[in-house]
Amino acid sequence: MTTRTEPMRIVVAEDSPTARRLLVEILRADPGLTVVGEARDGVEAVELTQRLRPHLVTMDIQMPRMDGLEATRRIMTEAPTPIVVVSTLVERDIQTSMTALRAGALAVLQKPVGPESPDFDAESRRLRDTLKAMAEVKVVRRWPDRGPSPTSPARPPARKDIPLRAAVVALAASTGGPAALFQLLSELPPDFPAPLLVVQHIAIGFSQGLASWLATAGPLPVQVAEEGTLLLPGHVYLAPDDRHLGVLDGRAQVSKAAPVNGFRPSATWLFRSVARSHGREALAVVLTGMGQDGLEGIRELRDAGGRVLAQDEASSVVFGMPGVVVSAGLANEVVSLTDLPARLSLAVWASTQPS
Repeated sequence: MTTRTEPMRIVVAEDSPTARRLLVEILRADPGLTVVGEARDGVEAVELTQRLRPHLVTMDIQMPRMDGLEATRRIMTEAPTPIVVVSTLVERDIQTSMTALRAGALAVLQKPVGPESPDFDAESRRLRDTLKAMAEVKVVRRWPDRGPSPTSPARPPARKDIPLRAAVVALAASTGGPAALFQLLSELPPDFPAPLLVVQHIAIGFSQGLASWLATAGPLPVQVAEEGTLLLPGHVYLAPDDRHLGVLDGRAQVSKAAPVNGFRPSATWLFRSVARSHGREALAVVLTGMGQDGLEGIRELRDAGGRVLAQDEASSVVFGMPGVVVSAGLANEVVSLTDLPARLSLAVWASTQPS
């Protein structure tokens, strides 16, 4: 990563003058950040991004003339730029924010509260740090969505005489993960024979909204995991806000244990848990994401005889989490997002694949 010699240039899109002023002041408190444009609606956000070419755009969702979702789509088509959605925790805004992630936004954060909050300084610092990290992501042009492809979910023909290779699937993702999970779940079959446990790094307050949004992707039910929930085949369980997710005796284990390498939920915690509970019947999937959360858990899972699929660099928004697994020689297969549903089904059903 190159070191910046000039401040990071940001366009702030927010229709509320009060919220916009607060956000601008939070950003200007860091000498490494400079606000070069303020947009009162999505039309201005697109115009300022095209004209000023900032390093990053913070995007409100509910705005007049053009909302944040359409502005995100326009920017990613016409002037690709890292976008971070700054949203309220209202359900409608959360669902639109999730769709903006699929349209190319990199992350979603909760709107900052005022200085009267006891957590104001810590939350402001976390917001600035997130923006700095997201501005380094190399985004690509998104072409207008022409609707879903006519392909149906792929799976091998049912063979009742073949035992399942994997009794549980553990998935982990960070930057770019919500959109990748949405695409993956949209193409898995309704009779997928194993439970899927997911750690997705996302801002606190958005896990329930993420689950509701992912439930619209395809036929598999999606829910935020609760302690002791019986893990059912073909169901998707997301780690709750600020809690680890694991498996114990076929049920979800939700833990307040200390963060692992700064993360709670932690991918390493999840992978270690499924390795210890299922051994050779554990299957891990490492999707797009920044950093290296999950690497040590993957090591333990491989030592226990489990299998690992890693998303390839070309289809990853950030090749951090899958990249370190691949570099360490721990991935059984490196798979594009397009091919992942079929490869995942094969890895679950097949009983004789070489390790």
